[in-house]
Formats: sequence, structure tokens, C-alpha cells
Amino acid sequence: MKHSLMVLSLLLPFTAMAQQPAAQPAPRAAAAPATAPAAARPGTPAQQLTPAQQAQLDKQNAEMSAAALQAVRLVDGGQAAQLWDGASAVARKAVARDAFAKQIAADRSRLGALVGRGQPSISRVRFNAGAAVPEGLYLNVTYPTRFEKSAQPVRELVSFRLDEDRVWRLAGYSVRAPGT
Repeated sequence: MKHSLMVLSLLLPFTAMAQQPAAQPAPRAAAAPATAPAAARPGTPAQQLTPAQQAQLDKQNAEMSAAALQAVRLVDGGQAAQLWDGASAVARKAVARDAFAKQIAADRSRLGALVGRGQPSISRVRFNAGAAVPEGLYLNVTYPTRFEKSAQPVRELVSFRLDEDRVWRLAGYSVRAPGT
């Protein structure tokens, strides 16, 4: 799979429920995702969420996990092109529909049949102007996924971007072997 992020949009009914970003601070990194909690990053003050903010964050995580699961099930069913069909203008500029579908089909064919998908993990990152991907707030859902032709679990990533209209939409899908 290319190391570039494919930008897409997924217009599904659940996006309306997840329109507003959770009331937690987003990392301000220019191009690198925050992988550790704020309290674990050196030089970053710990930020406590109120119970209401935590509940909103938990709700958003559940909604976005459901959205990601819907996306990977389309890919599992050989319907990756349908993900592209609802793409935003940013997404359509990044990759053509056929190229997107062909790349995913090639990656998945190389890995073989799906064996199992583990529990998702969620991270958030803000990319500023000049980054390798369009500026914005992104939410990533990552699965450790096993395929018949891979001895180790593969990192399966579904990315969402908070678009200008404040709706979370699919921003990309990729599978990568460990260490890549």
C-alpha cells in the first residue's frame, strides 16, 4: 500500500451523530500523530476532562468505531469503490475512484482472506497547513487484523477527517505490515 494517505468521504447516516468534535483538546502537531496521552508526553501538561467531556468523548469513540467497522466491512465485501463514491472535493482531488479501489483490492489480495479483526484503538491528530495531508482534525481507528497470508497481524487503519461543514467523513483506508 502506498505510504500516502488516501483521502475519501463516507456519507453514512451515522456521520450526522458524530458531527461535532468531542470537547477534548486536539494535539497541535504539524505532521506527527500524538500516540501517547498528554500526561505521558514530556513537556505537556496533563489535561483532565470533565465527566461530561469524557462521556462525549466515549460517545464519539463508539460512533466512529461503528463508522470504521462499516467501512472495513465494505472493503471486506470487495466494495471499496463505494467508499469513494461519497468523497469530498478534497478526497476526489487526492485519488481517482478506480485507483483507490484497485489499490485496496491489490493490497487485500496480497494478504488473502480475512481471518479476524481485533479490538480497535482510536487516536486523534491535527495536521497544520503544509503537512503531507490536507490541514484538519483527523480521527484514526486502527485494528490489529489477521489475514491468511500474513504470519503476524496487520495494522488496518480507517481515518476520518472533520470537514469544514463539521461532519466527520472517511479520509482514508490502508493496511500495513508490522514495522512499515
